[in-house]
Amino acid sequence: MKLSQYGYDFAPETLAHYPAENRDESRLMVVDRAKGTVEHRLFKDIIEYFDEQDLFIFNDTKVFPARLYGNKEKTGAEIEIFLLRELNRELRLWDVLVDPARKIRIGNKLYFGDDDLLVAEVIDNTTSRGRTLRFLFDGSYDEFKEALFALGETPLPKWVREKVEPLDAERYQTIFASKEGAVAAPTAGMHFSKHLLKRMEIKGIDSAFITLHVGLGNFRTVDVEDLSKHKMDSEQFFVTEQAAQTVNRAKRDGRKVVAIGTTVMRAIETAVSTGGTIKPMEGWTNKFIFAPYDFSVADAMVSNFHLPYSTQLMMVAAFGGYDTVMNAYKIAKEEGYRFGTYGDAMLIL
Repeated sequence: MKLSQYGYDFAPETLAHYPAENRDESRLMVVDRAKGTVEHRLFKDIIEYFDEQDLFIFNDTKVFPARLYGNKEKTGAEIEIFLLRELNRELRLWDVLVDPARKIRIGNKLYFGDDDLLVAEVIDNTTSRGRTLRFLFDGSYDEFKEALFALGETPLPKWVREKVEPLDAERYQTIFASKEGAVAAPTAGMHFSKHLLKRMEIKGIDSAFITLHVGLGNFRTVDVEDLSKHKMDSEQFFVTEQAAQTVNRAKRDGRKVVAIGTTVMRAIETAVSTGGTIKPMEGWTNKFIFAPYDFSVADAMVSNFHLPYSTQLMMVAAFGGYDTVMNAYKIAKEEGYRFGTYGDAMLIL
């Protein structure tokens, strides 16, 4: 498969700038690979396709307020910082992106908040846009994190909407988010409401939670035609003993296993053994899944409608079948489905 094969006639007006009023009332396209059928439902209808002891695997990562605005010393020039990951807790070191990057040099000090609540010093240039910052803060670690996150903004992608609004703090997050560390949300999971999870529980559908801290690499442009030459950014993930046992039991008992989103799929395909069982694991994965690919764990998956040429689209097409998925996207456009982060969803059976 080549990069050029993942383009489609994207219509900007199909991009969702706001979430559905109710999480579980987004639209749901149901694509059955075996039957070759496409159905149009609401997301809350998803449980009609599964039975007792079938298993949904969720990503419980939590998005933190990763975008900060500040000023450069002396010139007062406005700068934007995007926190990527904490490198050293004691030294207050963070890996960040800086915009505009060309004006920032090693040794520069950056000031954030009223009365310069936080000050950071640039100590390393790691990439053309990346920097390592050391935050200069005398208080405890908890006080530092509280100040840092109080100044931060929900990192809603700017192609969704330029201006972040109060609703984004809750809606750009799943309701089961608990493990802080993501700078982008696992969007397929955002369609689940408390009511829907309760209905799943009553029906006897099981749940397992893995953690993959979603990074900006999800949005990185693929700039090579030969997909085998594209390198994904590494993302930290955790598969617990309990999660592994739950998944393996469902597989052993012949139950359907559903990956809720591409991040879940990447984590479980990283943690799978040659025998097809999931191993407890923690570490970093840069697994890039594109066709042809033999999936070992999930029987079904849920995903949003992704943008052209994106790695997420490539994974979904590998799972659902290239022709099937690209045709489904054509139908979605014709039927007025909403695309992107806050858009509608697809269930592939």
